[in-house]
Order: sequence, then structure tokens, then C-alpha cells
Amino acid sequence: MGAGRPTILLADEQAAPREALRLAIEARHWGDVVAQTSDGREAVEMARRLAPTLAVLDVELREMSGIDAARRIVETTHTRALVLSRHEDRRHVEEALRAGALGYVTKQTTLDELGKALAAVAGGQPFVSSDVARHLVRALEQPWGRRGPGEELSGREREVLRGIADGLSSKEIAARLHISVATVQSHRSSIMAKAGVHKAPGLVRFAIREGIVEP
Repeated sequence: MGAGRPTILLADEQAAPREALRLAIEARHWGDVVAQTSDGREAVEMARRLAPTLAVLDVELREMSGIDAARRIVETTHTRALVLSRHEDRRHVEEALRAGALGYVTKQTTLDELGKALAAVAGGQPFVSSDVARHLVRALEQPWGRRGPGEELSGREREVLRGIADGLSSKEIAARLHISVATVQSHRSSIMAKAGVHKAPGLVRFAIREGIVEP
């Protein structure tokens, strides 16, 4: 490992983009990648065990979302979190920053800007990519207090909703998220109340409309 370079944990559900990111980081001497995973829960365990300087997390991970993983990493370790995602909407950015991530960068950003983000967050400074910043400025032009129903969902509620949209039963969602069936049903009731719908097909349409799942 290079002296003084940050150590980095990469978490992305897709192996090819994760490996491309590792190669870019190491070719430009931005840091030393010490671990990789596609699983949010495993990312938390790796951060606790390896204590990397920085965890770079996609929003969409197996077992646990990148935002929930960021929250647990920040709460239980000294590792700093940078979210790297295809989403640039205000909801995802706000949720990531509230979870404790110091930075948010989209996958469409340039390599130069990604390098700046890695350096900033590793050094304890906040950073959002320019495309995210532009999007947030446009979003802030809307009157305060106008939040769509999708913005009211917690990270865990979004995970449950994704399971519903995938056609999973409450038992299957519970197994996927490592929570009880009763907890899944409680989240399901809360989602329905916030979405204003009462049946699974309506929840699926709601998830698509709010950008929580792809159509």
C-alpha cells in the first residue's frame, strides 16, 4: 500500500462496475482498495473488521441498502462514507446525507470529479458532484414543505417496498432483510398509509412512480 494513501472499501451490486472503479482508483493512486462486496450487510462487517479510511457505497446493494449500510458504518466505525449512485434526485441525496454519508456522487460524473470526491471525503470534507448540485438547486426552487409521499418512506420501508415490487411474500422479504415477518407487515402497513393505497398492485405502481424501482 502507498504511504499516506486512504484505504477504500468498495460496495456495488454489479461486479463489472466495481472492478472498473477499483482499477481507476489504483491506476490514479487515489487510494488502496482493501475490500470489495456486493452486499450491504457484508460492507458493514468489513468496515468494522478492516477499518478503511473510506467506504464507497452504491445505493442498491444486496441484503441491505447502501444508505442503511452507510448509516451503520458511520455510527459504529471511524470509516467515512461516500455514496456513488445512478440516482441524482433530491430524495436519495438527502437520505444519504442524513444517514451520515459525507459525499454523494453519481455514476455519470467524470473521473476527475470522482477523484476530488474521494480525496475530499477521505479528508473529512463534504462533497457532492456537480450534476447532483445542479439538481438540488433546481429542487430547492420548489416551495419548502412540499414533499412527495415517496420522500416520507424510511430506508427500511423502501427495502420492503422493493421486495413487494419484486413479488415476494412477507416471509420472503423477512428472510431477505433478516427481520421478522411481523416487522415486514408493520412496514407494509406504514407504506400503504403513506402511499394512500391498500393493495399490492397499487404499491408496485407507487414504487415505479416514485422512482424506488425501475418499471
